Amino acid sequence: MTGRNFVSDNVAPVHPAVMAAIAAANSGPAASYGEDAISARLDEAFGGLFDAEVRVLPIATGTAANALSIAAMAGPGARFYCHEQAHIAVAEEGAPGFYVAGGECVGVAGELARIDPAALGASLAGAKGGILSLTQATERGTVYSPAQVAALAAIARAAGLRVQLDGARFANAVARLGCHPADIAGRAGVDALVFGTSKNGTLNAEAMVFFDPAFADELFPARKRSGHAYSKMRYLSAQLEAYLADGLWLDLAAHANAMARRLADGLAGHPEISLLAPVEANLVFLDMPGWVLEGLRAEGFEIHAARGGASVRLVTSYATTPDDVDRLVEAALPGRSVERRASR
Repeated sequence: MTGRNFVSDNVAPVHPAVMAAIAAANSGPAASYGEDAISARLDEAFGGLFDAEVRVLPIATGTAANALSIAAMAGPGARFYCHEQAHIAVAEEGAPGFYVAGGECVGVAGELARIDPAALGASLAGAKGGILSLTQATERGTVYSPAQVAALAAIARAAGLRVQLDGARFANAVARLGCHPADIAGRAGVDALVFGTSKNGTLNAEAMVFFDPAFADELFPARKRSGHAYSKMRYLSAQLEAYLADGLWLDLAAHANAMARRLADGLAGHPEISLLAPVEANLVFLDMPGWVLEGLRAEGFEIHAARGGASVRLVTSYATTPDDVDRLVEAALPGRSVERRASR
C-alpha cells in the first residue's frame, strides 16, 4: 500500500513470502486441476487450523467463492438470508442467484452490520430451508463473537438452513477476538467458510472451506461452467500454503488491526471528526466534514467517501506503517483543518 492510500486493503502489494511461494511453485510440470502436490496438502493444513476434517477448494475471487460455496448447499429457488448491507446483497451483482436457479437474496436488519437474532427469527418464520450467510468481519468493521455466530447458526439450523460465512476479513476477526479459528467457524455451526486472503497479503487466492466435505464433491461442474476450475491451481494453492505457514495470516491481520486502532485513536481528538462504528478490525468509519476530506485529498491522501454524504471509510492493511497513519492524523489536525477552512 502506498503511504497515502487508505481506500481499501485490496490496494496492498503481495507479501514477499507469498510471492516467493508462487515463484517456488513455478518449477517444472505439475498435475492440473488441483491434482498437484501443493493442492493435495491443503485439506490437511486447513484441517489442522480448524481442528476438523475439511475439504478445501482454492479459487481466485471472493465473489466466486461466496456464490459457489452457497450454491454447493442450496437447491433451486433457495433463499439466501444475510445482513441487508452484506456484500452478497449489495456488491456482487446477484452472483449467488446466478449459480442457483430462482435463488433470492433476503436482507435482514441489525445494527453495525451484524444480523439481529430477533430479526433473523422473524425473517425465517415459515422458511423451508435455504442459506444463512454471515460476514466476518462485517461491512461496518465489526465482528461477531463466537457466541453470536453460534446463536445465529442455531436459529438458522432450527429453520432447516445451512450456514455460510463470508470471511473476506476472517483473519482480522480472529486477530481481534483472540479465539481459536474454529470457534467462529465449524464449532459454531458454520457449514462452509470463504477464507479470504487477498485483502491480507496474497495475490489472488481465496479458499472455500467445507466442514462437511460432501458439499465440495459436486462443485466441479459448476466451477467448470463458470470458468473457475483452474488448470494451474498449484499457483493458488501455493499462496494459501504460504499464507498459513508459521501463522503469517494472523500476524498480518493483527498489524492491520493495530494500524486501524492507531488511526482511530489519533483522530479521536479532532473536534469535527467522530467515529461511526467501533474499530474492531481494519476498517475505520468516520463522520468527517467535506472541507477536511477535501484538504486531505489535496495533500495526496486517497480516501473512500460515501456518495453525497459525510461518511468516510479508512482501511488499513498489513503494509500500512505507523508513519503512514501518523501522516494522515497530522494532516487532519484541527490547526491544519482550520487553515484550510479559512483559505476557502
